[in-house]
Amino acid sequence: MEIKVDCYSGYRGDETPRRIRFSEQVVEVKEVVDRWLSPDHRYFKIRGDDNAVYIIRHDLHNWGWELTFYRAEDSIDQL
Repeated sequence: MEIKVDCYSGYRGDETPRRIRFSEQVVEVKEVVDRWLSPDHRYFKIRGDDNAVYIIRHDLHNWGWELTFYRAEDSIDQL
């Protein structure tokens, strides 16, 4: 799923997601839980202000963002 992501660029120039924009919903990033690199993408595992967990990736070639994983707050409690 293609999404829009607002980021903060720190002093090193690394972008960190601050909010995810879906068509009609905006989710503020409460916490970046993890981040990692692949040859073509940067991945971020985040917890939103809705307490859901998201994994988003940033394509380093076309600069687009995609949602690759979503787990709602209710399902987190069951783990």
